[in-house]
Amino acid sequence: MSARILLAGGGTGGHLYPALNLASALRAARPDVELMLVGAIRGIEASVLPRAGVPYRLLPMEPFRRARLLRNWRLAASAPAVMYGMRRIFAELDPDVVVGTGGYASGPAVLYGLLSRRKTVLQEQNAFPGLVTRQLAPKVDRIFLGYPEAVEHLSPGPHTEVLAWGNPVATPNSGGVKEAAENGFRWPAGRIAAVIGGSQGARGLNERLLADLQAATEWPPDMTLVWVTGPNHHAAVSSAVAGTPWADRILTVPYVDNLGARLSRVSLAICRSGAMFCSELSAAGVPAVLVPFPAAAADHQRHNAAALEAAGAAVMLEERSMQSGDLWDSVLELLREEDRLLEMAGAMSARGRPDAADRIARELLDLAALTDEGELEMRVIGTGESDARG
Repeated sequence: MSARILLAGGGTGGHLYPALNLASALRAARPDVELMLVGAIRGIEASVLPRAGVPYRLLPMEPFRRARLLRNWRLAASAPAVMYGMRRIFAELDPDVVVGTGGYASGPAVLYGLLSRRKTVLQEQNAFPGLVTRQLAPKVDRIFLGYPEAVEHLSPGPHTEVLAWGNPVATPNSGGVKEAAENGFRWPAGRIAAVIGGSQGARGLNERLLADLQAATEWPPDMTLVWVTGPNHHAAVSSAVAGTPWADRILTVPYVDNLGARLSRVSLAICRSGAMFCSELSAAGVPAVLVPFPAAAADHQRHNAAALEAAGAAVMLEERSMQSGDLWDSVLELLREEDRLLEMAGAMSARGRPDAADRIARELLDLAALTDEGELEMRVIGTGESDARG
């Protein structure tokens, strides 16, 4: 009998793409695995999943609004429809394992899995765990951490196994690179610094760097700045770049397909610090100047950036305290100091877990095959000598 695995997560790409990467790894490991992805009607998954090639269901799930508590009445109003939808999904798939990859789309699925006595798993991307992970950690069978630092903020139960195996990122062998090349994108020759604000871009980061470039009097030798603006910001950034003294050394592109698997040519990234993109930088060994998004839920991005800075892999600049010129000065300083940049690249590589999706997929398949796993001692396994599980 094939394994049946339900993957739930979404709302944002940072929670959806880990589920998609796990789905790809599960199919590679066991082509007969039965999968279903569950997401929210209002999330990014509504536009992504129809093209993903994996069975899926969307339910009217709502986020918890920390800043607008009175609007959380929507959670209660939608609960009956969500639970009815979960009952139908579980009856249809009858999953052996339920996996939550975070965001408001994952909580109801994992909770229903616990209530129906299925094997339950959480995959937490951030250095500071999200609300769903913190609340459900005492009850689930496995927690996979993208950052080992996250365990400091969890209270796992006596039967919960915690594995710090990294985030499930796309790799050059996971598909998409050929498609991206055929769509016309090529890295330019020479050294590359890349400005990346996420799939939708980052207006605050763009504005800070544009202001710095207008006043800049120095440019690193043999370097092209590739600016991945996000589709909504491409016209504005391209127009502003044309008014800088460095327009002929800057290439603006709205989006790069499968960017995470194409980072090996980049010498330095200037970017936000979303968990999944930071994991892609680590897998590729690309040092970074990280500017956390100040409005991220629970300040997740600052925690991610701080962890990488403490590891010597990145420099963190906080947007609220950044002064004029700080961002470009940091870029120039790093690109002048080749030895320091190489050390940072090595530190970033040491955090990289390019095989995380495959390792987690194998563990999920093993878990699906178990009927009675017995008592498990809670432990945190990294990827060094203490990790004997391969």
